[in-house]
Amino acid sequence: MLREELSAVIRDVPDFPKAGILFKDITPVFLHPELCDKIAEEFANQYRGKIDSICAIESRGFLFGTLIANKLNIPFHLVRKKGKLPGETVSYSYDLEYGSATVEIHRGFVKAGERVLVHDDVLATGGTAIAASELIKMEGGMVAGFAFMIELEFLKGKERLEAYSNDIFSILSF
Repeated sequence: MLREELSAVIRDVPDFPKAGILFKDITPVFLHPELCDKIAEEFANQYRGKIDSICAIESRGFLFGTLIANKLNIPFHLVRKKGKLPGETVSYSYDLEYGSATVEIHRGFVKAGERVLVHDDVLATGGTAIAASELIKMEGGMVAGFAFMIELEFLKGKERLEAYSNDIFSILSF
């Protein structure tokens, strides 16, 4: 039921952000507050009792990451692009298809041994989720799993994430 409801509101945007890409746009989901609550509850039910905190990736990962953390009454960690977090941070740089990127997390917010769920809206190649995982490890945390609204199976990101955790959950797959 949830999969069908979610699939019905996600729209395809051709040639975004560049020609040849069919972008899966989740923004129409936010026009349906009851659906948003069902999505957050689905994630919460999947991870209740299995995690100590959530680490969400800028920026769309923040949208449901905070809702899930609130439902589970656990801490929420932000992974942001370099230079966007105030205070002392830990950085991780990684290669993209056309260049490189650096993401950061606040130093000392993830505690040693903490079981952390990495959350984002879409799993594509897995590069940013891997970068978030490396930040968690650098801070002494453990990657307890990955949660995505959508997985783009043809990009094989899930295979790359299995080195960090076998618990990889997506509501929809394309």
